[in-house]
Amino acid sequence: MVFKDRFQRFLSGLPWGKSVPGPRDVSTAEPATLAAVEKKLGYRFTDRSFLERALLHRSHIHVSGSSRSQSNERLEFLGDAVLGLVVNEYLYLRFPKRAEGDLTKMKSILVCGSRLSEVATTLQLGSHIRMSRSEAATGGRKRSSILADTMEALLGAVYLDGGLEAASGVIQKCLLAQSRRLLDRRSFGNYKSLLQEMIQARYKSPPRYRVLRSSGPDHARVFTVAVSFNGIALGSGEGRNKKAAEQKAAREALQRLEDDPDLLGSPAD
Repeated sequence: MVFKDRFQRFLSGLPWGKSVPGPRDVSTAEPATLAAVEKKLGYRFTDRSFLERALLHRSHIHVSGSSRSQSNERLEFLGDAVLGLVVNEYLYLRFPKRAEGDLTKMKSILVCGSRLSEVATTLQLGSHIRMSRSEAATGGRKRSSILADTMEALLGAVYLDGGLEAASGVIQKCLLAQSRRLLDRRSFGNYKSLLQEMIQARYKSPPRYRVLRSSGPDHARVFTVAVSFNGIALGSGEGRNKKAAEQKAAREALQRLEDDPDLLGSPAD
């Protein structure tokens, strides 16, 4: 707790000896909204002002005339670091024989924007985010990047309110409990399965693979395969057989979705 207090003071720009103020100067969310989010996270805040801040999108700040520093962006920054630490520890202990490279790839799947957005959608967090009417009217409550950022902000808020143990509990419940089955039952190299599970969970239909061309003699054939979803090209890959080419195409697609969580748009109601 001593380290946590000092870390909070450091984040707040205060001398070591002063107490850390909670977030202030933001409009108050409805208690029922806060209670609903607490129930979904499985965590009850001691200081709900941290939770209020985590649900405050920058578009709401713009229309209210407050400083952008009052939005959830700083908590998002902190939550990203907390999430990385907890997931790294989980993978390190869960897979003692895995090489560093494999652990890094596993982490990228568990903490990528698409994964966080998927969790936030499952928890129905979009309906609780405070944002401007124009942002909401243009699909902001379903926008993957906003959902992913809010999920990270909530983890940062839990950490500041209850410490690393509390944040770890929320991460275990919301992210790792479901990911455990994914990482245990599938070969990590099966990018095709990972891509299908990620897309089907959110959009209720699988991606499509298509052989673009094949070249070379029969004994050394090279296939080029492309993967797409709803007409959007996601990736392509080459291999000595169709299966290998599909795996490489799926790996490229996963990287694209990590870099651009909104690439496929919001799922239909």
